[in-house]
Amino acid sequence: MKNIRNISIAVALIVFNSFYAQVAIGKQTVDGKNTVLDFDNVSGNTKGLILPATSGFPTGNLVNGTLIFDITDNKVKVYENDTWKSLSDAGNSSAVIVNNSAESGKGVIMGEGVSAADGVLVLESQDKAMILPKIATPHLSVKNPYPGMICYDTTSKTLAIFDGSVWNYWK
Repeated sequence: MKNIRNISIAVALIVFNSFYAQVAIGKQTVDGKNTVLDFDNVSGNTKGLILPATSGFPTGNLVNGTLIFDITDNKVKVYENDTWKSLSDAGNSSAVIVNNSAESGKGVIMGEGVSAADGVLVLESQDKAMILPKIATPHLSVKNPYPGMICYDTTSKTLAIFDGSVWNYWK
């Protein structure tokens, strides 16, 4: 009886250690073992990731790599080394639906159990990355993009960000 218990514990440890903190959205499996968040990137995909639309800069524990769509000047911005940098020209936020509901909790943390960062969705990992939704020529294929939409353009092989008016591309 003791041997069965020890074998069961050993098998459970092996099984649990083979799992990774990974999430796939719109599909069954994540591409690669070094991915914390992955999206369904089938051919013809026109759905991207929508950045949070904020009125000014968020407060709290800001960390490098924080992305927002700032509706005060209609620009997509990234927080880097204690400053906000624009990733787009001034766009248009008229399509943004303002969320006035009260926030509760600290948001969702993926990849680790805790995080010092404040955000709706925080990806924390020392060895995993996020794979953006992949869209071929989003400026042609996405018919009604939402301000703050972000994706990877598989045609130009660039990061594509919609500012409410035009797509901005980054290599």
